[in-house]
Amino acid sequence: MDFSSLSPAPPPSAVSDAALHLAGPGSIGPEELYRGLGAIITRETRVGEEVAALVVGTSGSTGRPKKTVLSARALRSSGLATEVATGTDGGAHWLLALPVHYVAGAQVVARSILAGTRPVTTESIVSGSHFTARDFLDAVDRLGAGNRMTSLVPTQVHALLEEVESGAVPETDMLEALRSFDAILLGGAPASSMLLSRCDELRIPLVLTYGSAETAGGCVYDSHPLPGTRIAIEPSADESGAGRIWLGGPTLASGYLEDSERTAESFRRDPEGVWWYRTDDLGRYTPESGLRVMGRADDVVMTGGIKVSARAVARVLEEDPTVREAIVVGVESPQWGQEIRAAVSRRPERDPDAKALTELVRQRLGPAAAPKEIVVLDQLPQASTGKPDQAAVRRLLEGSSVQ
Repeated sequence: MDFSSLSPAPPPSAVSDAALHLAGPGSIGPEELYRGLGAIITRETRVGEEVAALVVGTSGSTGRPKKTVLSARALRSSGLATEVATGTDGGAHWLLALPVHYVAGAQVVARSILAGTRPVTTESIVSGSHFTARDFLDAVDRLGAGNRMTSLVPTQVHALLEEVESGAVPETDMLEALRSFDAILLGGAPASSMLLSRCDELRIPLVLTYGSAETAGGCVYDSHPLPGTRIAIEPSADESGAGRIWLGGPTLASGYLEDSERTAESFRRDPEGVWWYRTDDLGRYTPESGLRVMGRADDVVMTGGIKVSARAVARVLEEDPTVREAIVVGVESPQWGQEIRAAVSRRPERDPDAKALTELVRQRLGPAAAPKEIVVLDQLPQASTGKPDQAAVRRLLEGSSVQ
């Protein structure tokens, strides 16, 4: 793609009163969202008409609030492409286990509307309680016959398998429930290779998704774009060959409400009228092998004059059988410029050895990548979406002191 031919996109105009605002926990419930979206996304619109359906409020990686505007067209395009990609175009029954102020949860509601069904909601979403294996199994029992779909984040899949291992629920019941789905869309955060291998061994039908609120949720499934989605990689001089990932197509947001500067920075239009979004991620892509996401553009830590990928360090830490999940950040250091610190959560009845983990990273990635400190937690702080809270972990690690 000729990136020089792209022109900045205009910001979305003021949205109508019919648009639904997802402004954090408690801002909207599943039933209200179902009724509101049902009146918008099923209505036929003229070619080129942009009817705002959702305004998704997020803090963004920088902490500056964003209001991402998703049109009815974008939600319909995303839902229909998912049906084609998963072979559920005859309609599917969706299980809702993610909060609806989060784009993946809202999409479960939108896709149910397009399928002509109603989502079955877990008790954790109804009452705001903790997600559990029993909660999940009870919801699965209430799903209708036929095609079955759900969206989960890696932390939830960890929880389901760990409760089986602890004996809290029978393994046969959990595997029967998980295998009853045509696809379990897994996204929101990177999944460890250990978790993916375990699910593959158990024949759990995971589909790894990549996307964001700006793309109406996942628009790349198992490394390959959904029908209508395009992928382009910005040229880079990085020795890994990774460049900034651009995503294009009909599922893209209209931009950021009341923020012309960031809309122009992130959204572009090509000469053919295709809408493009400049992500914060780096990767490589070929149509044959698909998209390989190699980390965020801002997760490169410069320590002692050497570039280290925080995500690469996290992947190595998560290979250890005692580690459930890991988050790695760069913290300002008078000696190194930045130093690498990590927080890891332990698997049940396991005790990660910080010194051994540091040595593992040293051997795999070199001395510069070895964390100066590793904090071991029972569980990583969680955001309201169920994903690890990156900002909370950073605050924890910035406040810790290396012994």
